[in-house]
Amino acid sequence: MQYGICQLSIVPIRSIPDEISELVTQLLFGEHYKILESRKNWSRIKTIFDKCEGWIMNSQLTFITDNEFNEIQKSKHFNYVADLISFVKDANEIETPIVIGSCINDIPSLSVNFKGNLLSNQQPKENLTNISLLYLNSPELKGGKSPFGIDSAGFTQLVYRINGYHLLRTAEQQSTQGTALSFVEESEAGDLAFFDNVNGVIDHVGIIMDDNYVIHVNGKVRIDRIDHTGIFNNDLRTYTHQLRVIKKVI
Repeated sequence: MQYGICQLSIVPIRSIPDEISELVTQLLFGEHYKILESRKNWSRIKTIFDKCEGWIMNSQLTFITDNEFNEIQKSKHFNYVADLISFVKDANEIETPIVIGSCINDIPSLSVNFKGNLLSNQQPKENLTNISLLYLNSPELKGGKSPFGIDSAGFTQLVYRINGYHLLRTAEQQSTQGTALSFVEESEAGDLAFFDNVNGVIDHVGIIMDDNYVIHVNGKVRIDRIDHTGIFNNDLRTYTHQLRVIKKVI
């Protein structure tokens, strides 16, 4: 088995080995993965954090040794970047811009010079709202995980991850986590609200805020009202998402 780590700002993971294929998800700086299959120009990988599989270009691969992979796996704490945009410098003093949610490893052979804000431990639940607000107006991008393009589940996953909590990658997967609440009134800031489509499939998720508001991704990261029916978009004066369930994960 071969292993790799993302040493670029953002690396796309595609559904098939083709540059114009669907974006499944993205790797952020510092994320590590297993290499399942290698071809001439592409490799199929599986992310360690959320077990997503897809294809990345070989030109964007950075291999790590078994020992380095095992060291990362044994780390008790992961350091997540809490600044919207920051920089790392390598041993040659070359700067790489990185985005919020990137991972700074403690492995000596992979170390970089980073002077920004990091969160290393589980944070209080109220900090979820603080981090989520940093993403406001980030454009919607299916498969995206950065402030330059993000989807609803990528948004919730990153907000939770930066604060030290683990969510799966898709809204449907995330809906299997935590404990269901019976009413919106039982929820508190930081809980997750899930929404389904006309076929009853959960395809959207947002983070509950105080006073019956929800922050979510619809065209961009935005704040809307929420009630027992769903999300009410005040700009459109209509409901845009039908509420399925609210879950307490923390």
